Amino acid sequence: MIQIICPFCGKRDHSEFSYGGDGEITYPALDANEESWHDAVFLRENIYGRQIETWQHIHGCRSWLLVDRDTKTHEIFSVKLAHLDWHILLEKNR
Repeated sequence: MIQIICPFCGKRDHSEFSYGGDGEITYPALDANEESWHDAVFLRENIYGRQIETWQHIHGCRSWLLVDRDTKTHEIFSVKLAHLDWHILLEKNR
């Protein structure tokens, strides 16, 4: 079982999260040609080993996270917020 440490909610089972995909994709500009968008969306490397992934804590605080995880062993090396300005918004709304 994979357990992810959410910065707000603490250690949680991966079933509380939704996998979002490769966290290191660079998307083209919105006005880029169709081929550039096709390549960015559909031509992905299937990494066997350590990679940065996006996960959303859907059954918790709903934060998007960047998870540094090994796809062979499922070991998690680090977890951080995907959007570093979210903590500012949370503080303003408390």
